[in-house]
Amino acid sequence: MPDELDVDPALAAAVLEIEGHVAGTGWDQPARLYSLVETARIVDREPALARAMGLDEAAAAGSLTPVEQDQLRPDQPLEQVLETISWPDGVSGCAAVVERLVLPPDADGQVPDDAVEAERFAREHPGRHEVRIVAGATRAGSTYCALRLRAHDDDQSVVAGVDLVPALLQLLRVTLEEDQE
Repeated sequence: MPDELDVDPALAAAVLEIEGHVAGTGWDQPARLYSLVETARIVDREPALARAMGLDEAAAAGSLTPVEQDQLRPDQPLEQVLETISWPDGVSGCAAVVERLVLPPDADGQVPDDAVEAERFAREHPGRHEVRIVAGATRAGSTYCALRLRAHDDDQSVVAGVDLVPALLQLLRVTLEEDQE
């Protein structure tokens, strides 16, 4: 398991910034997708925008700025969207926000195979937890996640780490690969 020395501080700060922003909008939100751009790049190439955002060269050093992408289609799962996109060279990383139901481990063998039935099962399961996931990855290979449970909806209860949602992180990493076809 990766330890705290593996944390990319710029990525962690960007993921936590996104988590805090999204937390302010409440629950039951659609999935969101962000590009992560080196803040120094914005300061250098878009000085007027940087000034409007309150960014300067000192703030830009070693940081990433999240840029929210157009709203995703609500009828298409985030995982499917991620399989179809790639990022231009100027993007250093990406992050996704998604809300999911999480079931206790003892429910694993009980989940129906049918997707509609599985969703109903999860929504009705007494041990379910609603969770908001913010996951980020960089071209350099760093990852970071922040998780907030609806039942513990406060900033002090946010759980964070480098590999909390491996499958989602892998989907994000693939969008950053240069030799996609």
